[in-house]
Amino acid sequence: MYFNRQIDNYLLEWKNDRYRKPLILRGARQVGKSSAVRQLAESFEDFMEINFEEKPHFKTVFESDLTPARIIEQLSVMRGKQIVSGKTLLFFDEIQACPKAISAMRFFYEQESVLHLIAAGSLLEFALQSLPSFGVGRVRSYYMFPFSFDEFLEAAGESLLLDAKRKADMEHPLPDIMHERLVALMSLFFVTGGMPEAVKRYAETQQLLQVQVVLDDLLRTLRSDFAKYKNSVPVFRLQEVLNAVVSQAGGKFIYSKASEQIKDYQAKEALELLRLAGWVIPVTHTAANIIPIGAESNEKKRKILLLDTGLFQRILGLDLATLYTDRNFAFGNKGVLAEHFWGLEYLKYQSPDQEPALYYWHREGKANAEVDFIIQRNNELFPVEVKSSGKGQMQSLRTFLSEKNKPFGFRFSLENFARYDDIKVLPLYAVSNFVRGK
Repeated sequence: MYFNRQIDNYLLEWKNDRYRKPLILRGARQVGKSSAVRQLAESFEDFMEINFEEKPHFKTVFESDLTPARIIEQLSVMRGKQIVSGKTLLFFDEIQACPKAISAMRFFYEQESVLHLIAAGSLLEFALQSLPSFGVGRVRSYYMFPFSFDEFLEAAGESLLLDAKRKADMEHPLPDIMHERLVALMSLFFVTGGMPEAVKRYAETQQLLQVQVVLDDLLRTLRSDFAKYKNSVPVFRLQEVLNAVVSQAGGKFIYSKASEQIKDYQAKEALELLRLAGWVIPVTHTAANIIPIGAESNEKKRKILLLDTGLFQRILGLDLATLYTDRNFAFGNKGVLAEHFWGLEYLKYQSPDQEPALYYWHREGKANAEVDFIIQRNNELFPVEVKSSGKGQMQSLRTFLSEKNKPFGFRFSLENFARYDDIKVLPLYAVSNFVRGK
């Protein structure tokens, strides 16, 4: 069973765009890239999928010149059916296993632009890093993530509740019964996470223990991939840094605390490899004085998010029953899960052609102040504070507003939609409303 994804609409727009370019889907392993392409293929007369890991003999097609006409003709002969531009969707999966195929994509835009060509790969970023100019201006990239909360609601059969949530705002808050239901479902989403296989298992069985089995299998797959990342970084170092990302969640990542045996440069390299693989996402410090938001960023000060809350809770070893049934526990733990959830959700609702980037603000000194996220809207920067309950002070948020002379800020919590003077309050489950301007 295929569950609708936000990326589906963008892929259809790409299909119908007369000025389209060859497309690369980028993202971590098993976030649904291949499934989304196969779903798109349903709208084509013909579909050819080449997995370069499963069928390495196809690599020979790219060993001579990279002329698209020759490549199309040879691929047609090898499968016994003609590839027809405008009617066939050609899909190169696990393309990182054939770097020359990546290089060839730029020529398809120049010489065979009518053909619909998509590529994807589970460790694609490592290959792209060695091909820095593989197709600048000639190849388009879309970034994919696990299921968003909105996608999860639809998969769980909560389409009507999702529609009601999308219509809500500060002038039209949800009825309490709907609000509480969404908070409960968000707690469930914290446990399952958004990895497609985990979402599918929950939708089919409604059994959280079954979901945990899936998540454990995904973690084993992740760890088995470590050996493919880079020979100079031992597998156990990558494991140590991954565990450190979880244990240090919510605060600035400190390399020296990753392990007593690991050197800072080793931890830094291991973290970068995990980022390239898509399993961790940095939240970078910004002074937040000018736009663009990254102009005053400091990469030496970063918090690190794990890609998925379900995987996060499995690595952390949180008690499953307590996590799901006790709301205070589920959203407690210093707000780490809530902060993870917000940052990941914010990225999931962005246009997929935007490279993922998150920022926070921290003032050190006698009066420390930290705002969880700083976002840019048009020509303005706004602070976002994430609370793991319906209460709490907003001193850091008000400090930022005062210092930066901003008219208002945003707080996400377990409260319903509301407003307190210069603070706009949204429920934590309403990140999509926020991104879409509700």
